[in-house]
Amino acid sequence: MLEYLRIRNLALIENMELEFSAGMNVLTGETGAGKSFILKALGFLLGDRLSCDMVRPGALRAQVEALFTLENNDIVIRRELSAETGRSRLYVNDALKSQETLRKLRDRLVSHTSQHTQQQLLKPSFQAKLIDSALPDPQLLHKRDALYRSLADIAAQRKALLEKQAEMTARRDLLEMQQQEIDKVSPKENEEERLEALRAQMRSSAHLCENYEKAFALLHGEDGTGLLDLLDKFEKLLAKIGEFDTTLTPEADAVSALRVQLAHLGCRLRPPPPQVAETNMHRVEERLFALAQLRRKLRKTLPEILVLRKDITDALSFLDVCALDISRLLREEKALTTKLKDVVDVVIPLRRSTAKLFAGRLEAELRELGFSHHVMVIPDFLPQEIWSGVNDESVRFLWAPNPGQPPQPLDRIASGGELSRFLLALVRVRQGTESATYIFDEVDAGVGGLILNNIAEKLNAIAEKHQMILITHWPQLASRAKKHFQVNKEVRGTATFTLCTQLNGEERLAELSRMAGGGQHGAVLAQSLQT
Repeated sequence: MLEYLRIRNLALIENMELEFSAGMNVLTGETGAGKSFILKALGFLLGDRLSCDMVRPGALRAQVEALFTLENNDIVIRRELSAETGRSRLYVNDALKSQETLRKLRDRLVSHTSQHTQQQLLKPSFQAKLIDSALPDPQLLHKRDALYRSLADIAAQRKALLEKQAEMTARRDLLEMQQQEIDKVSPKENEEERLEALRAQMRSSAHLCENYEKAFALLHGEDGTGLLDLLDKFEKLLAKIGEFDTTLTPEADAVSALRVQLAHLGCRLRPPPPQVAETNMHRVEERLFALAQLRRKLRKTLPEILVLRKDITDALSFLDVCALDISRLLREEKALTTKLKDVVDVVIPLRRSTAKLFAGRLEAELRELGFSHHVMVIPDFLPQEIWSGVNDESVRFLWAPNPGQPPQPLDRIASGGELSRFLLALVRVRQGTESATYIFDEVDAGVGGLILNNIAEKLNAIAEKHQMILITHWPQLASRAKKHFQVNKEVRGTATFTLCTQLNGEERLAELSRMAGGGQHGAVLAQSLQT
């Protein structure tokens, strides 16, 4: 039940508060006063869109807030509309929520039966949903829809596989050629870096060996005149000099020690230094050249080539197993199609019997709303292929409001007044959740006289079980309300405001008199309706 509604800075509404009661609540006022806009604000609160120009000029944002009672729990819903961005924010019990939250709540909070719903009623798809919603076993439709979604998912998977298979098949020759080129070289991870490091080490090692050989040659000489031979001769010469000049003895000893030290060094230089590896430099250069050639052919770096090799392997493997996957999906699709057909075969006769019962109840309600006793509502079933090989049925209403008329769709022959009564009959047939608030926006349009009294009785019966918000121009309906609100416009300076006032006593009597046409006649009718 909707207990409280507050609207701020929305169009012509600056600040409006309404407290509703159980049963029937009516909104009355002159045409254009803004009655329907109050319902539009409620629709915005429950998920409908409004543009940013609906924010009252000068305000930063518009706000609609309501208190609902649902299953003995209070739910406070607030939605704000930004004047600058046009974006809205939704709060449920002061927590920021998504629109999906409202979609789950909306049907449990309000049931719209407005002029918009009248237009929906003309659509065969809406009529089909009405019948399906009345099926005694809704799980059958859930199962049907789940099977359909599974089939659609399998079809999407199979389509994707077929497209990828076609793409891979077209590229197969190129992939196999690239695979052969890569396998011919068979690069390893980080191989090029390791080979370049090894080549640098080998070059360094060769240079070291060359220097060893040069140093050894300087010491021993290639023709017997190396540094050691010269030092030996020099040492002997100093020894002879020392026989006559002892002052050179220390220098002679130093030369002798140097010769001995160089002789030991020569022993160390005789074998070449150990090689870093036995790998042939030519083979390393050859391998590096092969890797460079592969990079140039494929126009990729070696890490990219290694990724490409894996992608090629996966792609070719995919082609090998793709046919098996497609066959598996076809088997699954066939099995699900059989299950779907079995469910539809149960739904069709159940829908036909439900539609016949539904139509009979509608006819009974329509007769009580002033239609001919010969009025007919006929379900018209149209075959509809919902999947290849699976035929379901869609249903629409045909009706003949008068005897002698052939049954025709609603949109061809129903007038506005007839649609209003048809919609009211529909509400009577399929009253929904007890806690939902019924909203009638001029559902009594285009009718009058005795039929209006019948409509009043029907609305009153609905209001005994449901909270109702009713917009009407008829005093016969407004007089039955537990709460009566008058909507009017007021101009203050250069600004216009939409106001809503709860009426009691003499104020309510005056409004009923105005609705009845005013004057003495209106006052008498209003007084009679109050007693």
